[in-house]
Amino acid sequence: MNMSMLGIGLYAMALPGASAGAAESPANKAPASAQQITRAGTQPSAVGPADYFTGQVRVDPVWAADDAIDASGALVTFEPGARSAWHTHPAGQRLVVVSGVGLVGEWDKPAQEIRPGDVVTCPPGIKHWHGAAATTAMTHLAVTGTVDGKNVDWMEKVSDAQYNAR
Repeated sequence: MNMSMLGIGLYAMALPGASAGAAESPANKAPASAQQITRAGTQPSAVGPADYFTGQVRVDPVWAADDAIDASGALVTFEPGARSAWHTHPAGQRLVVVSGVGLVGEWDKPAQEIRPGDVVTCPPGIKHWHGAAATTAMTHLAVTGTVDGKNVDWMEKVSDAQYNAR
């Protein structure tokens, strides 16, 4: 998997260059006259790169941004204690916690616990991080908007003190 597909995650999480390579998938072409199904398991998982994550993180692409919807989506799984680096999103991001217990942090604020069913809305330009609790894994669906082909700006790693601040 190339780095462009990782952009779907954080995340959609948004790793670098989410829109590059997006044209390779039929789901990313102009809207079709019928529904399209991308079968589960047809897009390979990727390991979250150490430059952008602390601990073990897996990114499972769900969809890439395209002409119809300028946002990508990915399921991102953090093992206990794993977390993203500080980052911002030019078009914002939504996280839907699907399992486990996690933490989210915003610059100069204490970390907050998140649980299944919680929805985190991060406005454009807000410096933040997200990850698993210290003893429990966490998976979230990350939906990340794109501006001019970019969906994330990565920054420094979250320190242990910042991660543990409550």
